[in-house]
Amino acid sequence: MDDMNQPNGPKVSFIHMADGTREDYQLLARLEDEFAAGTGDRVLAHLRELSGSVGGYQIDRLEHSLQSATLAYRDGADEEMVVAALLHDIDDLLAPHSHGELAALLLRPYVSERTYWIVRHHGLFQFFYYAHHVGGDRHARDRFRDHPWYQDAVDFCHRWDQCAFDPDYDTLPLEFFEPMVRRIFAREPFAHE
Repeated sequence: MDDMNQPNGPKVSFIHMADGTREDYQLLARLEDEFAAGTGDRVLAHLRELSGSVGGYQIDRLEHSLQSATLAYRDGADEEMVVAALLHDIDDLLAPHSHGELAALLLRPYVSERTYWIVRHHGLFQFFYYAHHVGGDRHARDRFRDHPWYQDAVDFCHRWDQCAFDPDYDTLPLEFFEPMVRRIFAREPFAHE
């Protein structure tokens, strides 16, 4: 690690991971920890990109996300679930057909298995409200009927997702939720199996 003070910061000595030293990997661990500390800010920046997305609705995806979180907050949900409601559609831009799975993976290290499961499956549970209008199975969620978090996902969609498209709703601004997002992403990552 002779060139530790290069203009772009310190660098490891290897070009093949098999050749790395203890010092190299300690450096990477420190730099990765520093990078991870900014995750909440990067998540918020990505969330802002939902502004103006997905035409046809009366509000855009950012406003829908804020409205979902506002509904959860006003309904007394805990901070983890409020943030989940805020971020449940964050990956609509990159994965419109699997956004729930990507959003759940983003949250997974920082939230409970229950919250992860709800966000991961919310898209399927939302089918209940519209799938029959577009040739789909509105009861597709019933394959999870015996799952311990089935009703939690039903409630998430019913109370905070499907009803969060109102242009006249008194939605809280993103700034209100920013500290919550930063606290969730500042958590020590959970060890999930």
